Amino acid sequence: MSAAALALLLLASAAILAGYLAWRRIARLPGKRKKALLKKTINGVFIGFEERGWLPRTPAFDHDYHARHPSLALLEEHHPEIQQECLALLGRQHALTDIAKLGGSYTEHGIHTAAWKTFMFKSGKFIDANCALCPKTAALLRQIPGVYTAFFSVLEPRQVLTPHWGYYKGFLRYHLGVVIPKNNADRKCYLRVNADAADNARRDPDLIENGETYYWKNGEGVVFDDNYIHDAANLSDEVRVVLWLDIRRPMPWPLQAFNMLCLAIAHRDPSVRKIRENALVAR
Repeated sequence: MSAAALALLLLASAAILAGYLAWRRIARLPGKRKKALLKKTINGVFIGFEERGWLPRTPAFDHDYHARHPSLALLEEHHPEIQQECLALLGRQHALTDIAKLGGSYTEHGIHTAAWKTFMFKSGKFIDANCALCPKTAALLRQIPGVYTAFFSVLEPRQVLTPHWGYYKGFLRYHLGVVIPKNNADRKCYLRVNADAADNARRDPDLIENGETYYWKNGEGVVFDDNYIHDAANLSDEVRVVLWLDIRRPMPWPLQAFNMLCLAIAHRDPSVRKIRENALVAR
C-alpha cells in the first residue's frame, strides 16, 4: 500500500470513529438541532477531503455519467414503461403526497410552498405498497445500486422552486425526464446549478444567475450535485414529472465506508420512518 493510500485509510478510519462518536452525542438533541449539527459535522468531513484534493469536486452537471453509474441506462431504456405507469398515477394526482409532508423543512428558503407533489418508491427502504402501484418502475429501481431515495417529482404548471442548497454531500442526484411538456421544445422546464465555489461560499441566492442551465427531455437523464446553489421551474401550462434519485457519490473506498455508515445510521432515524409513512398513497 502506498503512503498516500495509507494516509487516506487512516484519515477515513478516524473520520468513521469521529462520526460515530459525534452521532452518539448528537442523537440526544432535539430534532431540528440534531439534523442541522449532523449536516454541518458530516459534510465538513467531505469538504475537508475536497479542500485537500483527496476527493474531486463535482461539476454542476455530469452528462457523461454512465461509466460511473452504468445501471442508470436501464431507466432510460425503459422510459416508455416508466412514463406509462406515471401517467396512470397522474389520473389520481390529488392522492399524491405534497413534498412538504416528506420532511421538506430541511431545505432553505421555503421552496416547498410551491405546488409540488411526489410519489415515493424509496426512502432508505422501498415502500412496498407504493411500489405495487408502479411495479415495472419499482423493479427497475431495485436493480440500481446505491439508491437511497427515489420518487416521481411532480411539479404543477407555472411553478418556480427558488434558489436553495441541498443537505448531504455524500449524495449525487439523478433526474430522468418522465413527462416533460412538449418535450421542452419551448424550453420552459429547466434546472439551474451554479457550481462556482466562491459564489456558493457567499450564500447569496441571487448568484444562481451565474449557473448552468439544463432543460429536461423525455427519456434523458442527468446527474448533478444539489449541494451547489440551484433552482428549477416549470413555466409551462402542463404538469412536469421527473424520476428523482439520490445516489451514493463515488469516492475512495475508505471515505465511502464513512459515507455508508452515516447513511445507515441516518436512515434508521425515526424521522425517515415518518417520511415513509407520510409517503404512502392509498390504492
